[in-house]
Amino acid sequence: MKESNVVSLENPEQSFDHVFDEIVRNGARKMLQEAIQIEVDLFIQKKTSERTLEGHQKIVRNGYQPAREILSGAGKLKIRQPRLRYREDPSEKFTSSILPRYMRRSPSLDALIPALYLRGVSSGNFSGALEAILGRKVKGMSSNTVVRLKEKWAKEYGQWGHRDLSNKQYIYWWADGIHFNVRWEEQRTCILVVIGVLEDGTKELVAVADGYRESTESWLELLRNLKSQGLSEGPQLAVGDGALGFWAAIKDIYPQVRPQRCWVHKTANVLDKMPESIQPNAKSLIHEIYLSPTCEKAQKALDYFLNRYQSKYPKACECLKKDQQSLLNFYDFPAEHWPHLRTTNPIESTFATVRLRTARTKGCGSRRATLTMVFKLAQEAQKTWRRLKGSNRIAQVVAGVKFIDGIEESKTDIAA
Repeated sequence: MKESNVVSLENPEQSFDHVFDEIVRNGARKMLQEAIQIEVDLFIQKKTSERTLEGHQKIVRNGYQPAREILSGAGKLKIRQPRLRYREDPSEKFTSSILPRYMRRSPSLDALIPALYLRGVSSGNFSGALEAILGRKVKGMSSNTVVRLKEKWAKEYGQWGHRDLSNKQYIYWWADGIHFNVRWEEQRTCILVVIGVLEDGTKELVAVADGYRESTESWLELLRNLKSQGLSEGPQLAVGDGALGFWAAIKDIYPQVRPQRCWVHKTANVLDKMPESIQPNAKSLIHEIYLSPTCEKAQKALDYFLNRYQSKYPKACECLKKDQQSLLNFYDFPAEHWPHLRTTNPIESTFATVRLRTARTKGCGSRRATLTMVFKLAQEAQKTWRRLKGSNRIAQVVAGVKFIDGIEESKTDIAA
């Protein structure tokens, strides 16, 4: 049933402020509800071409999820998110950037403003947007205030980029280049991002830098800066996609780091070289490779894939075969860490919603503004990052304990 936005004035004891607050709450609720609906519509539209073997659309609407209360500056807002039904396992499940799964309250202004800015809201419209979302308690949010805040964030980024890292030791890294649209630039800007795991298992932002097409020189500059900040040693393992720039650069600056190719990126690259009719079965076989309990079984599954498709799809097989060693390096680390080490998900999940939004707008006005906003978003996201599973195993990795198929070597000897 459609909810009414009409506020009753029949109660003579209702003050004008109370009535106004009700109007604000209803307006904010309606705006959020409509924004989420548009977000779902765009996701379904993007997936329209994906069909099941029977020819049906893979992703369809399926009513609404139970209403959720969100605490905001305008009060409690009851929001209903559309529910989707997946006829087959989708390549990309829907995750709302407006209403994340566990969100129960509106984000702080410090997180909300860069989020709105990256999503295409101009400085002059901040006051109205923030008032609609957070209520009338938001004061002094003029366009000049936003400009001053952006200048402050740029200064914070500069200081953060020169912080002392001599007391840091990262065990794992995830590295990726995130591309954004820039209004005043003909080419999309590439922001290089590195996230690391510390000895206690916590994840933190290591580096954010402006790059050029993920080139080797851009990554070299980033890594040299980290070394000049006191980071003398790199991680035990670095996880990334197939961008050659990063791997060439890290081999030069931190040659002892072992590479681990992201299985999500590799899967997409392999399937892209095969016809759509073959992709579901090929994808299942790829899953069998990196989900195998031992490296030996993973290698057998990989060989089976190559033998099955080599004659008809040599380019797809070559794409998989040429990186097979760096795809299986995670087997030499604790099994508890495998889900974290097989993909660049910590970076992908952090910036996926930003990518989705900026793809539909012209983004920030300059490369500098984009870099600053990405830095602020990543800093806020860092507050919600969870510790690495099996963090008690990190001390063993640091101590040089050898792991075979995810189990420390001494235990494998006993089992034998």
